[in-house]
Amino acid sequence: MPYDEGLAQRIREQFDDLTNVEEKKMFGGLCFMLSNHMCCGIVKDTLMLRVGPDNYEEYLASKYASEMDFTGKALKGMLYISPKGIESDSDLADWLMTAVGFIKTLPPKKPKQKKAKPKKTK
Repeated sequence: MPYDEGLAQRIREQFDDLTNVEEKKMFGGLCFMLSNHMCCGIVKDTLMLRVGPDNYEEYLASKYASEMDFTGKALKGMLYISPKGIESDSDLADWLMTAVGFIKTLPPKKPKQKKAKPKKTK
């Protein structure tokens, strides 16, 4: 199982009232995009969360948060939240709304255009 489908469903339920939410498979897991910005995701059973650089250190000091070091180098503004930190729906909602709040501060982003495949000629 590449990512926790139960956690994915819980996130979907939390985002139910939001518009412009899209799911994409990436990082070997699942990513949730909000208004074309990466908001959060799931890697195995861990929540990946975008909190932005301004309050990063504050959120990083939280009990269940750790640096997101997917590439071997910490990505400032991105956190992992351990499964213990999101056991309750209330805790999950708090973390997700932190990410949503950050995304709402970002300028609008146009969706990426899919590259058209060249037509084959005979």
